[in-house]
Parts: sequence; structure tokens; C-alpha cells
Amino acid sequence: MGGIVALAGGVGAARLLRGLVKLVKPEDVVVIGNIGDDLELFGLHISPDLDIVAYTLAGIVDEERGWGIAGDTFHCLEMLKKLGFEAWFRLGDRDLAIHIARTMMLREGCTLSEATRRICEMLGIKVRIIPVSDNPIRTRVKANGRFLDFQDYFVKRGAVDAVEGVMFEGADEAKPAPGVIEAIKGAKRIIICPSNPILSIAPILSVSGVREALRGSASPIVGVSPIIGGRAVKGPLVKVMECLGMEASAYGVANFYKGLISHFVIDRLDAWLKPRIERLGIKVIIADTLMKSLEDSVNLARVVLEAD
Repeated sequence: MGGIVALAGGVGAARLLRGLVKLVKPEDVVVIGNIGDDLELFGLHISPDLDIVAYTLAGIVDEERGWGIAGDTFHCLEMLKKLGFEAWFRLGDRDLAIHIARTMMLREGCTLSEATRRICEMLGIKVRIIPVSDNPIRTRVKANGRFLDFQDYFVKRGAVDAVEGVMFEGADEAKPAPGVIEAIKGAKRIIICPSNPILSIAPILSVSGVREALRGSASPIVGVSPIIGGRAVKGPLVKVMECLGMEASAYGVANFYKGLISHFVIDRLDAWLKPRIERLGIKVIIADTLMKSLEDSVNLARVVLEAD
């Protein structure tokens, strides 16, 4: 039997994973990453969720912002603005170096998973990070009767729009990247990180074969709630769930994963929801889930690893 497999979005996933690698060998961890947020900007292929995880595991992430590289400068972006280009997507100079390297690799014929592997090796990351697919998948958010690119909705417009629907363009044709299904089938434990279930995890689940492989696993599948006390730790999750007619709570997230997860970790503030969630056929573990420090991340990772 293999190691640990984690389905991951961005910041919440990265913070859990930084604790996880303190408890298990990084080589025994496979991260299946969301690519629905990917975009092309200034001719560069940008993979925000893959990068946040990579930067965090490499120890170079900007902890205060939760994204980008610590101590980065923005001289390139400032010059682009002076030249009249839109610069609403914040890209630091060191961050740009990663995007340039990735784009060069892709143009040389590498797949996204190959480019990701090479970048991780360059950054000294021993965890295996795999994009869920080498085929393009793009999350589109419907608002005001039209579909917006995810980054237009989330960053450019600040997630102010009422969400009428979400689609994952390209998912119907996408195939799992090499190693994705094999990792799931061989895992001794699978973690669904505290990422946005609709905007970060659903794109992963939308790829043919992924959901089926998870359902076919006999190993524990442990989800971690990204909602604490009715509030999302980060991002527009609560607003999106409300707009889509879902209960915006730890229960609502558990219900979204019904039939997929065996265990669900919720915060102590949400302990009162335990009986409702358990009626979904999911075993509930109560813990401190807010990760403000490395110690918090390690403690939560330990809870996830010990869930039985």
C-alpha cells in the first residue's frame, strides 16, 4: 500500500500540507492539484494553486499574504502599468521567474505535470505535486447571465458578483495526468484539504476517473472543513454556497462530499453540527482547524492522520 494522497486547492491546502510533511516523509505524499484557476497572462502560463502549494512546501511563500514569494518585488508589474497594460493580477518578480520557466518548458513540449515535477525538483520539494490533468480545465463562474473566467470573477472583480452557476470548461475531455489514478488507488490514506469544495476541489473531481477512483478506494478518505463557525477561513466560499442554494456551514460542505468521504474534521465551534453530519454516514472528528502557525498545521495534520 502506498502513502498519503491529498486533493488540494490553494492556501488552506498548503497550510495543512506544511504540517503533514513534518509528520510523514515528504516522499510519501502525493498532492493532486487544482488547475481550474490556471490562466495565461502576458504570454505566460500561471498555475496559482499549484504554485501556492509549491512555494509553501519550499519554504518561500509570503506567509502574510498566503500567496506569492516572500520578500518579492513588483518592478516588472509596475513597468507594465506605466506602459499601459492592465496589472490587476499581482505577480511578483520572483514569481514571474517561475511562470517564465513553466511556459518555456511547455513550449519545449513538456506536459504540465512534467513541468511541475521539474519546477518542484528545482525548488527542492520532495513531495510529488501532480496537476489533476495535463489537459486544460478552466473554471467559469456564471454571474449576471454570463460566464466569467475564474480570475476575472475572483481577483479582477473581487468576487462581488452573485454566483448563478459554475462550470469546468474542458473537464469532459480531460484525462487524469499520469500517476493520478494510480496514486489514489494505492493510497493508504486520502485527504481532501480545507479548500473551497466548489471552486477548488470540484474541478479535480470533474476529471474522468477521479471520483470513481476515490469511491473505489478502501482506504480512509478524510475531509477537512474550510468553514469555521459559519465563516470561510479565506475566500468567497460562504457567499458562493448561499448563492447556489446550499447551506453555508460545515454541514453544507460535508453534504457536498456525501458518498465520497469517510471522515470529516470540523472545528470545535461547529461541534453542534456533529450529529447532523454523522447522519450523512460520515464519521466526525472535532479539532482546532484554524491554522495560524506551523504548530497549528502540525496538530491538524496529526488529527487527519489519526482519524479512524
